[in-house]
Amino acid sequence: MSYRYITLNVADQVATLTLNRPEVHNAFDDVMIGELLDAFDTIEQHQDCRMVVLASTGRNFSAGADLGWMRSMADKNYDENIADAKQLAQLMERLDQLSKPTLALVQGAAFGGAVGLAACCDIVLAEERSSFCLSEVKIGLIPAVISPYVMRAMGTRQARRYMLTAERFAAPEALQMGLVHEIVSDFDSALERYRDTLLSNSPAAVTAAKQLIADLDQQPIDAPHQRLTIERIAEIRVSSEGQEGLSAFLEKRSPNWKKDSQ
Repeated sequence: MSYRYITLNVADQVATLTLNRPEVHNAFDDVMIGELLDAFDTIEQHQDCRMVVLASTGRNFSAGADLGWMRSMADKNYDENIADAKQLAQLMERLDQLSKPTLALVQGAAFGGAVGLAACCDIVLAEERSSFCLSEVKIGLIPAVISPYVMRAMGTRQARRYMLTAERFAAPEALQMGLVHEIVSDFDSALERYRDTLLSNSPAAVTAAKQLIADLDQQPIDAPHQRLTIERIAEIRVSSEGQEGLSAFLEKRSPNWKKDSQ
């Protein structure tokens, strides 16, 4: 499928999903959200894809919600705004719950909902010049549907400050808070490094680990959740990839999912 505001390329087991509206700093509207949701479905169904890269063209990662789109929402009634917000919430949820590892490349500015996109990814790389802002309160709005993901990524204490002040914060601050995992000088070499690392791991185990993290996140460490962890490790140990991984380790060879073993 051809898209208007994004591009999707799958090659060498990596799906690269690129926001492509540089003329408006990759601001998203209902069209882009619909295209991203469609792309997520395509990625999930692509058997050869084992990793997802979220990137963008131009100087900035994304300015967040498109101002023209938000202006049109002001002319719609409550029920229409509910439907619109549900679509954005679905976007965040689908990105957060993709079964494949996700990596965001954040160049320049990430404002508003774009912070939510980053927070939903498993790994976030930024440049030294990158900056972030939860800017919604400046225009009388709130970072509502992205808030659970942002608060989880940067912590409630920091979110309380930046969601209320709408201050702009730099990549080193984002790194310290946990929103960003690494500041890099060259996206290409860093991406190659993460690609080699992620693709050397068991695909089934990576997917199972993502699901385990989702199931345990913010949950009390009680008997039911301990039981869940016990059951999950038992399931992966007896799976085909679990057996292959253990055998390969003991036999001092590469597991069959690694390219160099084929």
